[in-house]
Amino acid sequence: MKTSQNTVLLIGGTAGIGLEIAKQLTALDNHVVITGRNQERLDAAAASLQNVTTILSDVSKAEDVDQLVAHIKADFPQLNIVINNAGRAILYNLADPNQDAFANAEDEMLTNYLSIIRINQKLLPVLKAQRESAIVNVSSIVAYVPGVTLPTYAASKAALHSYSTSLRLSLEETAVKVFELMPPLVDTEFSKEIGGHNGIKPSVVADDLLAALANDEFEIRVGDTAKIYELFRQSPVDALNVMNADRKAWVDSVKK
Repeated sequence: MKTSQNTVLLIGGTAGIGLEIAKQLTALDNHVVITGRNQERLDAAAASLQNVTTILSDVSKAEDVDQLVAHIKADFPQLNIVINNAGRAILYNLADPNQDAFANAEDEMLTNYLSIIRINQKLLPVLKAQRESAIVNVSSIVAYVPGVTLPTYAASKAALHSYSTSLRLSLEETAVKVFELMPPLVDTEFSKEIGGHNGIKPSVVADDLLAALANDEFEIRVGDTAKIYELFRQSPVDALNVMNADRKAWVDSVKK
């Protein structure tokens, strides 16, 4: 997959991993269309980048997606890369009776899974019309092994992983390549509540994505994700224990 002179739609590109990916893509002479739900953050992102277009849009809302797709078809018919980076993560304990697990899961599944299916389906005709194109779905290390502190977030990413694999197989005879980017803990505002300061830098994730695009490596296991994946292959129980080393304290917190 070429990594320059593309037209890229980056869903959720105003901060963290998304903004770093946008920086690296624009530096390589790609035009990047960034979406986000906050106009101030979009303006700030645009001010820090060149060769970008910003569109205020909430990927979890069907009407916003319809407007976004219409905008892309009218103004960017050459679109050939879609990066689905929007995410929603809720830190909570499934054993806590005061938490609404269904509402949390509904929220996360819509943003992290169902909305991605919707946007991909609507943009596939545009992508298929190009000589070379790609979809990048951003999942997570917890797509392989769940973490107890983010139970339904992990479930949404596992669903996204399965969907990405099926989509890749479905499109293997077309021009559309399907990549899945699986970061571990990353030092961003998004992961602040779960100890993001201990995570890797967003630039590492962006570096690995660009390298994988260039080499057609479809499952991109960044940093500790690669380690957990190998451990999971050898011993799923050990991988689960490593990912949830502090689970007793977390579960016990409900009793306090």
